[in-house]
Amino acid sequence: MLSVAVVGSGPSGVYTAQALLQQSLVPDVRVHVLDRLPTPYGLVRYGVAPDHEKIKSLQNSLRAVLEDERVTFVGNVGVGGPDGVSPARLAELYHAVVYCVGASTDRALAVPGESLPGSYSATRFVSWYSAHPDIGADPFARDALDGRSAVVIGVGNVAVDVARILARGADELRTTDVPRAALSALAASRVREVHIVGRRGPSQARFTTKELRELGALPGARVVVDPAELALDPAYAAPDGLPAVVRRNLEVLRGWSAAGAGSGGPADAAGAARRIRLRFFLRPVELLERGGRVAGVRFARTTPDGAGGVRDTGRYEDIEARLVLRAVGYRGVELPGLPFDPVRGTVPHTAGRVLRDGVPSPGEYVAGWIKRGPTGVIGSNRSCAKETVASLLEDAAGLTLRPVATDPLAVLREWGLRPVEWAGWLSIERAEAELGRSLGRGPVKIPDWPGLLAAARDENR
Repeated sequence: MLSVAVVGSGPSGVYTAQALLQQSLVPDVRVHVLDRLPTPYGLVRYGVAPDHEKIKSLQNSLRAVLEDERVTFVGNVGVGGPDGVSPARLAELYHAVVYCVGASTDRALAVPGESLPGSYSATRFVSWYSAHPDIGADPFARDALDGRSAVVIGVGNVAVDVARILARGADELRTTDVPRAALSALAASRVREVHIVGRRGPSQARFTTKELRELGALPGARVVVDPAELALDPAYAAPDGLPAVVRRNLEVLRGWSAAGAGSGGPADAAGAARRIRLRFFLRPVELLERGGRVAGVRFARTTPDGAGGVRDTGRYEDIEARLVLRAVGYRGVELPGLPFDPVRGTVPHTAGRVLRDGVPSPGEYVAGWIKRGPTGVIGSNRSCAKETVASLLEDAAGLTLRPVATDPLAVLREWGLRPVEWAGWLSIERAEAELGRSLGRGPVKIPDWPGLLAAARDENR
């Protein structure tokens, strides 16, 4: 029997488990899918926006893999941290370990004022409204939403997601699994204007057309685009030859620019409607301070440099805001005990085989963003996982010669850990359904560690 641990229960981890189940070279495979959290699904549960129900339904296909009799979900088991299991000790329990730990932090702007209260990563904001237990009742619930203006720096799908949540009415989110505290805070939000700002032009923005169009479909909100900023982009006037998604994006922006508003309709006389302003060719140079917190962002106006980049023009523009969210990309975090490339933010590897001092380390593998960096969509993890599993299977004959634990979970418990298995996760699901019913809603996420672990232990629920 080939015994494999997959560290991470998000799409890359589950697709790795699925590839192991579907192969025929090694007929007897047992897979333990470990996760630091007591809940499965990774960014599908804690990263996909709550109003994207179709994408969130991907949990159903991930669930089918985790419910296979050859797979065991092992939640509440950290790897590499001070309270978890070291990679060296984990290797004692399994023939092979595949690390699918993603890219869990965000890239910094590296500008003055970035650490001021009111300045956050979009990752943190997403975790807050997604009920990630590491965040809980964050400052967003207190004072970050009490200003009229918010700035989102970045022009990718994450930026569009957080802007949409800020501009969407709380009543529209009541049918989702947004936790109570976040829903209450969003209902009380005074934000009426959201600026999405990129340092380059619209042809270089990274959002998908579907996400972009959703902004114009928000009830009670309208999208504003400055035609002069669009015209600065040479590709805007001559889009032929651009990728199809870029051409579609430019057409959407062109329509908003010509109309002066998105499909949400004009603001009422009192200015109550929310506005989403898409801005281009603005590079953040400083977060402005007033009263000990963020008061706005100073941007340098940029212009195309003729070589695919931009250069500063020497002009500046300030945008007032009490909330600034940076959405300029994810980055992998070093897992103690594994080699790490600090420049790329990934684990060094060859076709998924972890490299230690340039040499493949027997029984250690990577898949997903920690392998290739934060690129691609959810489906990209399938081919990535298959490549890694192919390498693992090539090595299987040698790996299975090494004796491993007959019952790894028993050993983990001996080491002082308290794994949450699939029955515990099902108990959490039932508790979240009960919570939702008590609030007159569908399932509502439990947002804190004590609540999740209490629910997991109550398997008789």
